[in-house]
Amino acid sequence: MFELMQLSQRTCYIQSPAKIGLVKLDGQEVCLIDSGNDKDAGRKIRQILDANGWKLKAIYNTHANADHIGGNRYLQGQTGCKIYAPGIDCTITRRPILEPAFLYGGYPCKDLRHKFLMAQESDAEELTPEVLPEGFELLPLPGHFFDMVGFRTPDDVVFLADCLSSRETLDKYQIGFIYDVAAYLKTLETVKSLQARMFVPAHAAACEEIAALAQYNIDKVWEIAEKIRALCREPLCFEALLQKLFADYGLTMSFEQYVLVGSTVRSYLAWLRDAGKMNVLFENNLLLWQSV
Repeated sequence: MFELMQLSQRTCYIQSPAKIGLVKLDGQEVCLIDSGNDKDAGRKIRQILDANGWKLKAIYNTHANADHIGGNRYLQGQTGCKIYAPGIDCTITRRPILEPAFLYGGYPCKDLRHKFLMAQESDAEELTPEVLPEGFELLPLPGHFFDMVGFRTPDDVVFLADCLSSRETLDKYQIGFIYDVAAYLKTLETVKSLQARMFVPAHAAACEEIAALAQYNIDKVWEIAEKIRALCREPLCFEALLQKLFADYGLTMSFEQYVLVGSTVRSYLAWLRDAGKMNVLFENNLLLWQSV
C-alpha cells in the first residue's frame, strides 16, 4: 500500500484505498489528484514526495468524499500547496460536516462524525479549467457525488475518480453509492466511449480498456432499479424496503451502511418517481412507495 506506480513519463498513481494521482510538472514540481483518506495518508504521500525531491504545487480533488480529501489539510499545512475542488464539492471540502449531514439528513450523531465520512477542513478554491496545469483536461463525471470530475493528463492518462466500481466490489457490496442516478447513467455511457492510453478508476484496477467495466456498472444500476420496483409492487415504507434490500443482497446493517445505502436507495426512488415508475401514498402517517 502507498506504492508509487509509474504509468507514463509524467503520470503515476499512489496505490491506496482510493488511488491518488501524481503528475510531474516543471522541474521538481508535482501535483496530486486527490489526497487519500486521512492525515496518515498525507504523511505517507509526503514521504514519497521527500524521497524523490518533489515539491507539491497543488492538489486537484475529484470530489469531496472523505477518502479523497482526507490528506488535504496535512499536506497543505506541510507544503503550502493550493487545493482545488469542483462546484458544490468545494464547499464540502471547506466544511466537511456537510457530508455526514447530507447522508444522514440532519445533524449527524458522533457515530457518523469520523474520518471515513468527515474529513478535516482544508482551504480549497474553486476548480475550473483555468487553474489546471497546461495540457490537463477537466472531465465532468456527475452522478456518484454532486459535481465530481475526472482528469486527462498531458500524456493521455484518464483518472476516473469514483464513477465506477470493480466487478469484485459490486459483486460483494451490490449497491454502490450514487447521488443522482440519471446523471450517473449518463456519465457511465460517456465513459464507455472514452479512449485513453490508460484509465485509473479510484476503486478498480488501472486498465487500457474501460467500456466493459462501465457496462457492468450500468447493468448493476438497472438490476437494482428493477429489484426496488419488484419489492414495491405492494406499498412499502422506506425502512421496510431498505430491510428487504439488505436481506436479499445479504448485506449487514451498520450506521455507516444505513446512511450510505439508505441515501442511495432514496436516490433510486427519486429517479424512479421522476420517471413515472413509482407512486407515493400516505397511509396512517406513513409515506409508502409503490411501483407503477
